[in-house]
Amino acid sequence: MYKKKEFEKRYLLIIAVVVIAILLVVLSVALKKDRDLSAPEKFIKDCGTFIIDIVSTPVNFIKEQIRESEDKNNVYEKYKELKEKEESYDSLQAENDNLKAEVEKLKKSLELNTVLSDSIFTNATVVNRNIDYWYDEITIDKGSKSGITKGMAVVNNSGLLGQITSVSNYYSTVKLLANENMSDKISVKISVGDQYVYGLISQYSSKNNTYTVEGISENIDIPKGAEVVTTGMGDTFPSGLLVGHVKRVTTDNFDLSKVAIVESSVDFDDIDYVSVLKRKDS
Repeated sequence: MYKKKEFEKRYLLIIAVVVIAILLVVLSVALKKDRDLSAPEKFIKDCGTFIIDIVSTPVNFIKEQIRESEDKNNVYEKYKELKEKEESYDSLQAENDNLKAEVEKLKKSLELNTVLSDSIFTNATVVNRNIDYWYDEITIDKGSKSGITKGMAVVNNSGLLGQITSVSNYYSTVKLLANENMSDKISVKISVGDQYVYGLISQYSSKNNTYTVEGISENIDIPKGAEVVTTGMGDTFPSGLLVGHVKRVTTDNFDLSKVAIVESSVDFDDIDYVSVLKRKDS
């Protein structure tokens, strides 16, 4: 009971203070500004202004906190927008870089086509490659409807890739020179000054990206970096297709002929576009 009375007294006291404050405010406003105030009026005005300051200070503080919170939310929203734009920019930049790389490859393919004037060519795109037989074969998007036939040579902007082994109406399979189970030996010639020495590609090493060229009988010093191209002999490949460059020269097991280790000019891990060649005289 006692606590209840104490609570009622405090409640009445708060009401009285508020009423007094309101009266003081009204009185202070009612006072004219252009006349001299009496001592009681000055006291009332000072008290009213003091009470108004006390009451308005926490209110203003709360308003300021609300305004700062709103400003922070606005800044965060703008940050999220900028972050999304940055991520979108990174994605567009990556796509742009990829398109630039593809354009460069296509430009090099076009330059290659102008060089191989003794051949008829058809450009194609690699559409499939079995990861389990990565260095064995690829599938391209041109077939018999585009004039592709079995046995045609396939190149890219870096050099000789392989040969067409099977053809459907709209797709063809290319057996790569990187195939370590190569059964047909390929005739090549190595440029040494103003002459050539001849040999046969017998195998490929995917570990070193090199060919082994055997059967070099000429007693000529073959320099490192010498260019190796196809001879055009037989019905397999046109003449002059770049195969690679000599890395080093050794001899065979019987020390009768030289063996050249030739680094391939082609990166067999990066094949996107190819050109299928057909000699004009075939």
